[in-house]
Amino acid sequence: MPNLLDYDLDGLAAWFAGLEEKPFRARQVMRWMHREGCDDFGAMTDVARALRTKLKALAEIRAPVPLRDSLSADGTRKWLFDVGGANAVETVFIPEAGRGTLCVSTQAGCALECAFCATGGQGFNRNLGTAEIVGQLWLANRLLGPAGGRGGGEDNGRVISNVVMMGMGEPLANFDNVVAALRVMLDDHAYGLSRRRVTVSTSGIVPAIDRLREECPVALAVSLHAPDDALRDRLVPINRKYPLRDLMAACRRYLERAPRDFVTFEYVMLAGVNDSDAHARALVVLVRETPCKFNLIPFNPFPRSGFARPPVERVRRFASILSEAGIVATTRRTRGGDVAAACGQLAGQVQDRTRRASAVRPLPMMEVCS
Repeated sequence: MPNLLDYDLDGLAAWFAGLEEKPFRARQVMRWMHREGCDDFGAMTDVARALRTKLKALAEIRAPVPLRDSLSADGTRKWLFDVGGANAVETVFIPEAGRGTLCVSTQAGCALECAFCATGGQGFNRNLGTAEIVGQLWLANRLLGPAGGRGGGEDNGRVISNVVMMGMGEPLANFDNVVAALRVMLDDHAYGLSRRRVTVSTSGIVPAIDRLREECPVALAVSLHAPDDALRDRLVPINRKYPLRDLMAACRRYLERAPRDFVTFEYVMLAGVNDSDAHARALVVLVRETPCKFNLIPFNPFPRSGFARPPVERVRRFASILSEAGIVATTRRTRGGDVAAACGQLAGQVQDRTRRASAVRPLPMMEVCS
């Protein structure tokens, strides 16, 4: 039985056409599903009674099932969602003054093996389907209360104003399902989010960055974490296939169609590994032709990571070198650390199909920039 959360508006219209129904029926059902958070066809009062009866027999609206709901002392909320096959993914809501951000997962596990990430330590099982990605937003809206599910413009008081695909998994390794989910999030008949308020984060899959530029450009964040190929090869192994020169060129191409005039570079700071003054100066050289801002993320510890968080003064010094070079650099405040909801800590529950003995391995402390 098809799950209607799997469809963007074009896909839903095609499905209704197969039932010999008019295209406006897709818009009606889309609004009920996403604006109102409705999963009961019988409650869709402006849909013809005969069609409601038909839909009950032919389709369903089904989001992932919540297994655990954790609330941090700072108001951050984390859910563990069952996605079947003994797999579960984590989704995080971060409330802030003037906005609320939902961090969404796109895969059960991750195959990229970034050295400092808890998700990578679990291995990889599968891509999430569109319904499982959109369903995290759909269900979070319901669980956060009545204002959470309202679609429309940015001033309507909804709880979730921003979505970041920075949870478990590499979004661009699940391209088709992620783009379909993005189209639902942006659609005015669904959530009506601005392209500037939806962010896809990638470790640097260059061909997929180019595809996203053509098919559905939203805000782009790149997990950088190193200023040169030698160190990035160790921290972010996908760099061995798509080195920094190619990645920077892809970022510049992306900006030709992006809703923002800069790329955000995420930079997890690891004590004694990538946090020296020399590393900061090398970053200035690396990005000098790429309009950008840096989001510095002091490492959030997890068991057996082999890494440590730099001292506060080291982070400040690193940021000041970037700022003095005219680069906007902010330091991300850790949110939800007491419920393991901070950046890099999401682990969920994954039946690893890759059979890796251990993806999270300590990296020798080294200085690669002089």
